[in-house]
Amino acid sequence: MITLQAFDPADCKLHVNIVRLWGEACAAQLPLSPRLLAFNTEPTPDIKQTACLALRGSELGGFVLASVGDTIQDRATGWIDVLAVAPAMQRQGIGHALLEWAEERLATQGCITVRLGGSLRPFTPGLPMELGAMPFFERYGYEATGEVYDVARRLSDYQPLRIAPAGHITVEPVQSSQVQLLLAFLHTAFPERWEGECREYLRRGGQSSDYLALWVDGSIEGFCQVAFEDSLRPIERFFPGRLPRPWGQLGPIGVGRSCRGKGYGAFLLDAGLRYLSAKGVDGCVIDWTDLTAFYEKFGFTVYRQYVKLVKLLRHPVPV
Repeated sequence: MITLQAFDPADCKLHVNIVRLWGEACAAQLPLSPRLLAFNTEPTPDIKQTACLALRGSELGGFVLASVGDTIQDRATGWIDVLAVAPAMQRQGIGHALLEWAEERLATQGCITVRLGGSLRPFTPGLPMELGAMPFFERYGYEATGEVYDVARRLSDYQPLRIAPAGHITVEPVQSSQVQLLLAFLHTAFPERWEGECREYLRRGGQSSDYLALWVDGSIEGFCQVAFEDSLRPIERFFPGRLPRPWGQLGPIGVGRSCRGKGYGAFLLDAGLRYLSAKGVDGCVIDWTDLTAFYEKFGFTVYRQYVKLVKLLRHPVPV
């Protein structure tokens, strides 16, 4: 008999078993590390997480982790962050029971829609296509709304591009004395997710130098975040196992509205890749993008494909 048991996702005593089950249920190329699980489930005032185990006696058969932002606006969409069932217990209704449990909890939080992956603490930006699980979710009302990709390349043979937009421009790691300037730029140019992520990253002790700033005539007009194997943000989140080490990651990346379409984004990306290469990075991932043609110009190819799946939990109340 299968029983469902809610649990605190920050309870580290369960992490070893959850990591093991993920490893059994998911492809070998998508390993969940204990460090990533701990990072993504550390309590924060901006996110509410809920989780459930499926047990047969004392044997762990599956688990689900769901989350929602902690503001009225954020609560319109909830996320199924992780859903995994042990191979020996698949096709016994466990996946459906866990999914239904998570959807009900999100609905009680006020969620109108639910999305697979792509949360404020993402494990993946969507459903990894290589898992072959899309028919399962479609069976329970999830619909595809698009695709996103991770792209990757080696940097050991990267050839810098000759890009020269107008103005006096540099790209430099953000110093601690420049954090407020970076946050002010993000508040103006990207006031939702990226500003919040930056504030949370710095609050948790992340280094300001993991952000690179694009300076144009003395003002910050763009940024990108980078990650190394020893960064606070676990490099395992980007599943770089097929790439040569040392690993590195770049993203998110963006420039202000007045600088778009003028070559500043390409200048920033080129500078970021040269920065990673100078730090010894070889295998580089740029995650969660649909701009594959742009990154192809820099030698990147598709590394992993995800589908964005969404389900309507209830119709919004007319205003």
